[in-house]
Amino acid sequence: MALQLKSIVPLIILISLCLDAPRVQAKDVNYCDKKVDYDVKVSAVDINPYPVARGKPASFSISATAGASISGGKLVIEVSYFGWHIHSETHDLCAETSCPVSTGDFVIAHSQDLPGYTPPGSYSLKMRLFDGNNHELTCIAFDFDIGFASSVADS
Repeated sequence: MALQLKSIVPLIILISLCLDAPRVQAKDVNYCDKKVDYDVKVSAVDINPYPVARGKPASFSISATAGASISGGKLVIEVSYFGWHIHSETHDLCAETSCPVSTGDFVIAHSQDLPGYTPPGSYSLKMRLFDGNNHELTCIAFDFDIGFASSVADS
């Protein structure tokens, strides 16, 4: 009986890990210019669900640290698909986080509904953060996947 319980424990651990799998921290978050000492340091990017599902909402949560307070600004997001630039958008920073941003840790949260016709595959996202004077505070890039799971018929 004890032997059976020992063989079930790894299965329970595997199942619990699979239940938490839709939320993934993006790997290989890189600064756009490794020579620049950006005023805002990014520590993590969380994507939920992962892979992103076509025709469903996806959220990106960016954990960062500000070296000085930020009263306002903008986020510029550029998306590439297999190296081809396919989409750009600009957002008010204060719509994505609470302003003013105090010195220290803060989170930028962005949600997006992707169209059901979005092709599955590997995408690259580049995010640039500017203050109210158009000074670039940070620039990061990371890859993410859009899965085959959802389709136009699912929407």
